[in-house]
Amino acid sequence: MNDHLPPALELRHVSRIYRQGEKRLDIFDNLGLTLPVGEIAALVGPSGSGKSSLLHIAGLLEKPTSGEVWIAGRECTSLDDLARTRVRRLGIGFVYQFHHLLPEFSAEENVILPQLIAGESRKAATARARELLDQLGLSARLKHRPAELSGGEQQRVAIARALANRPLLLLADEPTGNLDPETAERVHEKFLALIRTEGLAALIATHNLDLARSMHRVVHLDKGRLVEELPAPPVGGAP
Repeated sequence: MNDHLPPALELRHVSRIYRQGEKRLDIFDNLGLTLPVGEIAALVGPSGSGKSSLLHIAGLLEKPTSGEVWIAGRECTSLDDLARTRVRRLGIGFVYQFHHLLPEFSAEENVILPQLIAGESRKAATARARELLDQLGLSARLKHRPAELSGGEQQRVAIARALANRPLLLLADEPTGNLDPETAERVHEKFLALIRTEGLAALIATHNLDLARSMHRVVHLDKGRLVEELPAPPVGGAP
């Protein structure tokens, strides 16, 4: 962890309430979470507990009913849509259970495109894409389109795409949940190794407790509350 930088993510007194007519559904209430730069935290909880909603709020895709979201020391809840989009584009990476790759583009092109949108040169974007895909074991698959890749390969391309613009914060929603257990474990190992190499903060929702305990910290979302486990052993088993 880097104690000299502001936290990558802070949730301060965050609540999310849905209303439909007279009905009110409290997803979570008065949540607080601080994620320092360099820390990998697992987010676990029963289905329907609000993990995806929490990630959407942390990633500035939704606004909380109340409370504040801080990204890298900047309060983002009150920003307008354009400013929030800029923070997302440059500061936050997203990985979902389904890869959402663009089918008409190759693996390499899927990782290049978000960099071009952010203003990077094609030469630098291509070099970055190849670097990430190589670290994820895909250097021989650069020119393959998503339909020509296995499920595990597609998800590794999605991970590379999420990291392409060097975000400070990575948010992942069941990133290996659509894979068989053996493939999920392999992808998860490469995923965490790359996050460590990049030195960013990550909040990863998963239903797999074994995978969750390989991270620095596990937080449980249940009945509208976040409860932390005692710290897990450091990622990679280092003291």
